[in-house]
Amino acid sequence: MPTVAYQGEPGAFSELAARRFFGKPLRLRPLPTFERVFASVRNPTYGIVPVENSVFGSIHQVYDLLLSHRLFIVGEVKLRVRLHLVGVRGSALRTIRTIYSQPQAIGQCESFLRTLRRVNVEAYYDTAGAAMMVAGRRDLTCAAIASEEAGRTYGLSVLRRNIESDHKNFTRFIVLARKAARITRGAKTTVVFAVKDIPGALFKSLAVFALRDINLLKIESRPLRGKPWEYLFYLDVDGSPSSGPLRDAVAHLNEICAFVRILGSYPYGQTFTD
Repeated sequence: MPTVAYQGEPGAFSELAARRFFGKPLRLRPLPTFERVFASVRNPTYGIVPVENSVFGSIHQVYDLLLSHRLFIVGEVKLRVRLHLVGVRGSALRTIRTIYSQPQAIGQCESFLRTLRRVNVEAYYDTAGAAMMVAGRRDLTCAAIASEEAGRTYGLSVLRRNIESDHKNFTRFIVLARKAARITRGAKTTVVFAVKDIPGALFKSLAVFALRDINLLKIESRPLRGKPWEYLFYLDVDGSPSSGPLRDAVAHLNEICAFVRILGSYPYGQTFTD
């Protein structure tokens, strides 16, 4: 039975993603921060963290932690994010005066929240944590934006369903392990690199993939610590380094870049809409 660490409280979306990915009994380990999740990954413990949302984009702290820890991405899963307003039994939408949730979840429900009058919205560290706090307060004027699972976990009632502004709202989660996965077919690879300070360096770096007809799936830049206005580039590409074209592309990248590191090869993740 694998142990999986995630950020948040029981009922968090990361817990739901872990259950979807592994699809079998798990030992779940909720932790308060992404940093703690990364630090806890030891064989046979896995970690699972959100890396990007289809509405709000990439989660930059996770990208930075990928560089500062010697872990590998071994899987991914994409989860439809359904957000509900939940409150203690006996409460109703008309009684609510304060709503708590994680900042991104609040942003994803902006259209609904604008329709409310005389309601304060306050940021909390986690959607499930907000639900747990509301349940503990037993206050008819308080509610949380969270998953239905979190509402059930803490005995809350759903006051309004599917309040997210964009109903095609998905979050992509990555699974972390101490050892790299061995994938030869149907794989995608995440690589990070820093270019040399020469004209055309980024163009030349990306060209090593284009010249070999390797599909670039995503590119993300992050500041290079200690070097203002210099950047690291994270790429998701189609294929595995065990295949000839991608192996040659990575070798070529090493020749022209100041730094290159493969963060993992893993199967394309399944998308869950329910």
